[in-house]
Amino acid sequence: MTNDIYWLLKLDLNAEKQSEFEALMAEMVAATRNETGAKTYEWHQSDNAIHIYERYASSEDAMIHMQNFGANFADRFMSLLTPVQFDVYGPAKDDLQAALSPVGAVFHKQIGGFDR
Repeated sequence: MTNDIYWLLKLDLNAEKQSEFEALMAEMVAATRNETGAKTYEWHQSDNAIHIYERYASSEDAMIHMQNFGANFADRFMSLLTPVQFDVYGPAKDDLQAALSPVGAVFHKQIGGFDR
C-alpha cells in the first residue's frame, strides 16, 4: 500500500479559449513544479478533451496543491474547462475529500496491489 494520492481529471475545453488555456496550463505547471510533494503532474489533450494526471506523496501534499490552486488558478481554470469525470485514488483525508467533492470527485479506496 502507498500513501500517495493521485487522480485523473477529465475535462472539456471551451474550443474558443485554446490560447488562454495554454497560457494557464504553463503557469500552473510552473507553480506545481515548486510543490515538493508533487510527484507527477501531466496534462494531455485530444481535440477538446483534456486529461490531467496528478500524483502527490500524501493527502497533505495534495491539500497544499489544492490550496494553491484555489488561491491562484481556480476561477480562470473553471472559466475555460468543464469537469467531466474526476477519479481520485489513495487514502484521501477528510479535508482533501471536502476540497475535491464540489467538482464531482469520486474516491476509490485501494483494496490490494503494491507500489514500487
